[in-house]
Amino acid sequence: MDSTPVVLVHGWGGSFATTWERSGFTMLLADANRPVIGVDLLGHGDADKPHDPEAYADLSAGVLSAIDEAVGDDGGPVDAVGFSLGAMTLIRAAIRRPERFRRLVLAGVGNNVFVRDDAATAAIVEAIETDSDTADHDTDNRARLFAQYAHQPGNDPVALAAIMKRPPSTPLRPDDLAAITCPTLVAVGDRDFVLPADPLVDALPDARFVSLKRTDHFATPESFDFIDATLEFLDAVPG
Repeated sequence: MDSTPVVLVHGWGGSFATTWERSGFTMLLADANRPVIGVDLLGHGDADKPHDPEAYADLSAGVLSAIDEAVGDDGGPVDAVGFSLGAMTLIRAAIRRPERFRRLVLAGVGNNVFVRDDAATAAIVEAIETDSDTADHDTDNRARLFAQYAHQPGNDPVALAAIMKRPPSTPLRPDDLAAITCPTLVAVGDRDFVLPADPLVDALPDARFVSLKRTDHFATPESFDFIDATLEFLDAVPG
C-alpha cells in the first residue's frame, strides 16, 4: 500500500484548513491511508503574517522546510498538490530540489507562470487597500474578488497585500522547468483567467493536462473533477 506523504499547499488568501480540510480533500487522502503534510504559506492561516513585502521574497523555502521537518532531511520524495500561489511556490521548490518530489499536481496556474500581469496585481492591491464595502470595483471584477478573499475572517489584508507587493522573483523561463522531471498533472478550469495552460504543460518534461469543466479560478480546489483527477493521478483513490 502506498504511504507516500502528500503535501498540500493552498493559494493566496486561503489556508490549509479553508482550502483542503473544508473541502473534505484531506479526509479522502486519509481514507486512502496517505499521510498529509499541511502547509500554511507565510502570511496565511496559522503562519506568521509580516507586513513587510520583503519578508515574502522566497515562499518556496518555507515549503521545503516543512517537508524536511515532516519527513527528515534524508526522507524519501513526497507527492505535492498546490493551487494558484501554492502551485507557483511548488514549481520553484521543485526546480530547487527536484529530488524531493515524486509527483506534482499544479492547479490554477498556466501562462502566468512565465508572464507577469503587473497591471492586474496593482489593481488587486488597490482593491485590498481600499474599503471594499464602499469602493467601486465593478470595472475590475477580478480585483474585487481578490479583495473579498483578503477580507475574509481570519485573514490579514495588510499581509496579503504585502505578498502581492513582494519583490519580483527572477522570471521563470520554459527551460527552467526542465529540472522538474517527475510526473506532473496540470489542472485548470475552463473559465480560469490563467489560461492558456499549454506553455506550462509543454515546458514540463512529463506532464498531462486536465480541463475542469465550468470551473473558474477560485472554485478549482472544490471542483469534483479536480478532486477526482488528483486522487487518480496520485493513485490515492479511497478503496
